[in-house]
Amino acid sequence: MKEQSNKSHKPVSFGEAIIILLAMLAIMGLGVIKFGLSPTTPVLLVIALVILWAKVRGADWDTIHGGITEGIKTGIIPIFIFLLIGALISVWIAAGIIPSMMVFGFHLISAQWFVPSVFLVCAIVGTSIGSAFTIISTIGIALFGMGTTMGFNPALVAGAIISGAIFGDKTSPLSDSTNLASAIAESELFAHIKNLMWSTIPAFFVSLILYFILGTGASDSNAMGKINATVATLNANFSITWWAALPIIVMFVCAWRKIPAIETLLLNVGLGIVMLFIEKPSTSISSVATMIESGFVSKTGNASVDALLSRGGISAMMATVSLIILTLTLGGLLMQFNIIQTAMVPLAKRLKSSGSLVTAAILSGIGVNIFVGEQYLSVILPGKAFKQTFNDRGLDNLALSRVLEDGGTVINYLIPWGVAAVFAANTLGVSTLAYLPFCFFSLFSPVFSILSGFTGVGLKRLPSSDDQSATAASMAADGR
Repeated sequence: MKEQSNKSHKPVSFGEAIIILLAMLAIMGLGVIKFGLSPTTPVLLVIALVILWAKVRGADWDTIHGGITEGIKTGIIPIFIFLLIGALISVWIAAGIIPSMMVFGFHLISAQWFVPSVFLVCAIVGTSIGSAFTIISTIGIALFGMGTTMGFNPALVAGAIISGAIFGDKTSPLSDSTNLASAIAESELFAHIKNLMWSTIPAFFVSLILYFILGTGASDSNAMGKINATVATLNANFSITWWAALPIIVMFVCAWRKIPAIETLLLNVGLGIVMLFIEKPSTSISSVATMIESGFVSKTGNASVDALLSRGGISAMMATVSLIILTLTLGGLLMQFNIIQTAMVPLAKRLKSSGSLVTAAILSGIGVNIFVGEQYLSVILPGKAFKQTFNDRGLDNLALSRVLEDGGTVINYLIPWGVAAVFAANTLGVSTLAYLPFCFFSLFSPVFSILSGFTGVGLKRLPSSDDQSATAASMAADGR
């Protein structure tokens, strides 16, 4: 049956592959950018058209279904991880873990060093929450109001907020985009986050230095009122204690011990539930079950705090899961019919070094962001296109997953019609082109990733490649 399937359709030519990809980008670009649709419907339309194209060319249903199956197969584990993350977030909020992280982060705010403090706080709280959108739309709004009241450039404050939020989203194991990049490249989640540091840490410190240079100002005690009110609300409604750091420590220990993400998340969900029962013995099992399924609902009376902390739950992850399934389906079909591979052949032949390969993959992610404006596709499509080429050049999957973050995830906030950029601009009231020059973390992440590609510093290679290089060096030394 499989043999007949392979003969049931003609090979795709380079020109045909390019036309299909451009048509696909046009459909999704028009849907997302011009008509303002959620990416889900345009992606579904493209899937239908690709299937129609395949049938016209003679492909049988077994071949089509095989592509869909292979595409989705890579997402089974991350989809389960997404569901666990939904449960973890709600439990961590209820147990006071995330509120405690917020309070400790807020204590870093300094009116004299306001802009770098904003960057740090958004980075810390973002790492504990794993959602840049949530940080921008809650803490970000409060900090933006403080900054403008104190006379800082609104675009600079917006850039610091967005940069910190992206850092948190990029480095948190709770982040859907981080899990997605890891899944597409087929790299282990915590190893992926660890490997991200080669470009993330330099971009973080360069950004911090620039915010220190540009964002100093006189102390204004009145401007701290909003922060103090939020901290007071959290202290009054949640158990704020250093003991809440235990699950974070457990998560890092699990990463150090290389315990897989699923086991780590299950352990932390269980630990969070135990801490919740210790802090609030009257909590019922049914309320915990409802919270895990539907999310935590904050009722502090403070609108901004309630907006931030009413989240989590398995059901909250289903929109993301549905989009991931559709995009993985599309990627599977494109790979099954060699559309992506055929389009990449001429480029791949010209990539003679690791640096040029890394650069091409990053530019590909940037290109998808420009043409489609969708964050997930900027990770999925280059990931599908470059995975085999990276492996052929002796580069580990971790090298690819980092590139997907640096060229895909973080760049979407810099594209005026990108989903993330439109959200950030509308939320903070600052145009993308205005805050773009100050969104330093997004600007420098791909730069340091490209430098890593050309210098080899922090560029993860396959063990076989290292072994072959060592053997070759040894033979050369022996004169063989």
